[in-house]
Amino acid sequence: MVPRVVFGRGSFNQLSEILSLKRLNRNAPFIYLIDDVFKNNSWISSRISLSYDDEIIYVSTKDEPKTGQVDKLVEGIILKYKERPSGIIGIGGGSILDLAKAVSIMLTNKGESKEYQGWDLVKNSAIYHVGIPTISGTGAEVSRTAILTGPELKLGINSDYTPFDQVILDPELTKDVDKDQWFYTGMDCYIHCIESLNGTYLNEFSKTYGEKAFDLCKEIFLSDDLSSEESQDKLMMASWHGGMSIAYSQVGVAHALSYGLSYLLGVKHGIGNCLVFDHLEEYYPEGVAIFKEMKLKHNIQLPTGICANLTDREFDIMIGVALSLKPLWENALGKNWEKITSPEKLKALYKKI
Repeated sequence: MVPRVVFGRGSFNQLSEILSLKRLNRNAPFIYLIDDVFKNNSWISSRISLSYDDEIIYVSTKDEPKTGQVDKLVEGIILKYKERPSGIIGIGGGSILDLAKAVSIMLTNKGESKEYQGWDLVKNSAIYHVGIPTISGTGAEVSRTAILTGPELKLGINSDYTPFDQVILDPELTKDVDKDQWFYTGMDCYIHCIESLNGTYLNEFSKTYGEKAFDLCKEIFLSDDLSSEESQDKLMMASWHGGMSIAYSQVGVAHALSYGLSYLLGVKHGIGNCLVFDHLEEYYPEGVAIFKEMKLKHNIQLPTGICANLTDREFDIMIGVALSLKPLWENALGKNWEKITSPEKLKALYKKI
């Protein structure tokens, strides 16, 4: 679990005070990984106090985070600084938060980040790392995984060393998110809840968090106003609770298939989940019905024909990525999941997208 969290409007202003207690020495900088959409946004940058050799690195989130990207960032930091950084601070959406988690791990573990894609492969504790989400829904701020696309698959670095040491939840930072993106990341949270609450890994701990996040999502996305301060506050907490729910259980069919889309076609995670979930009535009938109601209420038009021109080999690649995520399928369908699903069934689902 994340040991320290601050919540509240304006809490981003506490960052300097929080970090001042964690600086190792003047040669050990804080490295800020920030979504490059904020590159010309003084509202964010002007509130960051740089001292000594501290550095801001603006990172494009046009593509999903990749293992090679992590390795390049780590190499650059090691070559540039005399000492290991005092900490890594991620400011942005799920992609930036996952990058920050992965970089903080790879600064203390040998080899390439692709070697740590999987469950509990990390040997050494990460350096101090802080997560500050600027969009709500992904749950990356609280999860024990850093999801990366590698040369062979899309899979997270899942470990007890992955979660942030400190998280700052400031709903004000989400005020400029456009409507479609707000919906897609919000639905990532909603789908977390559906897959967790309907999974075989469910326990009372994850159930409690999942039910609260599910109720908050319904309050937000079945209402007329997505942009109110109250909705921003609620979605930030729904994201946290949804992330806690899957941290103690697991996701399911939508995420497995979405990873296939992302790996082959570069489809962003939030919209990928929506594209898949729209066709999963067989697995989550009530959840899909509510999802369609939310989509209609806010006039969200999902892209179509994404998989229309794919070759059989390309379908096989996506299916291979999806089926490699065994814990997700076991959570969704039970220990005999391989007898319930099949490559042919997944191909038929992909063809609908």
